[in-house]
Amino acid sequence: MFNALLVELEDQGPTSASVVQLSEDRLPEGDVTVAVEYSTLNYKDGLCIGPGGGLVRNYPHVPGIDFAGTVEASDDARYAPGDKVVLTGWRVGEVHWGGYAQKARVKADWLVPLPDGLTTRAAMAVGTAGFTAMLAVMALEEHGLSPEKGEVLVTGAAGGVGSVATAILGHLGYEVAGVTGRPETGEYLRGLGASRIVPREELADTVKRPLEAETWAGCVDAVGGAMLARVLGQMKYGASVAAVGLAGGPQLPATVIPFLLRGVNLLGIDSVMQPYENRLRAWARIATDLPMDKLEAMIRPATLADLPELGADILKGQVQGRVVVDVNA
Repeated sequence: MFNALLVELEDQGPTSASVVQLSEDRLPEGDVTVAVEYSTLNYKDGLCIGPGGGLVRNYPHVPGIDFAGTVEASDDARYAPGDKVVLTGWRVGEVHWGGYAQKARVKADWLVPLPDGLTTRAAMAVGTAGFTAMLAVMALEEHGLSPEKGEVLVTGAAGGVGSVATAILGHLGYEVAGVTGRPETGEYLRGLGASRIVPREELADTVKRPLEAETWAGCVDAVGGAMLARVLGQMKYGASVAAVGLAGGPQLPATVIPFLLRGVNLLGIDSVMQPYENRLRAWARIATDLPMDKLEAMIRPATLADLPELGADILKGQVQGRVVVDVNA
């Protein structure tokens, strides 16, 4: 028997989530059984714990879109009992049972080895949000971003992706401008590596002019919506925006003029279906380019029992940094 956060759907009613004991025969099919040590909390997890958001297909369901732990049993030659592994993406925790449990069973193709220098706890302080942030930084670099090009904007900077992106960029020597609607997070963001704080209201207006002063050498955007449209018109010539989220909405009320007259690039960042080799590259970079002291400053510890409340909080934008869930606490 093992503990898990199980979400159930009442007939024609709301979902409910509680910590229960399950037997191993309830686990889904898969090549590898993992003794989970840590998971984390993402916006998607808040949806899967609560209203579903169209992500969960079948109930009862165990959420948790990422986890790290130790292989307990394996039918795949790539993994043996005792190996430390990480999982992010592949719709685990959405259509497939996820990491909010002491055990998980998944396809071997979905796992990556835990990089040298990272503990399972640190890997979940990174989690899907940090993995996505690293993919965004790598994409910006591949499109020509370097520290001497100028200031880099991070929107939604106090959130999970934004926090890790700020820490990585600061560590790599970039000047980072962090956008937040919560003034009380300013000291936190400066501690991560932001050189200045941009109040959200400065960028919240919809586009008034298709081009404004060339300001940003690059941008990691976790907000989307009107803010992304505004930022596109402020990018320097040939600069890129890595789009990683839609906290401000999925619509993009923009014009094509920044693309045509300034050669601006809008780069879509998907972490769910990333190929294996890209995953290895990103995790290797995380192990070297994300300062562990900064990572520790982001962590908010939690247990399985805390998740229903935290899931509701993250949907309201009230979670700062990275929640690390000790599934055995």
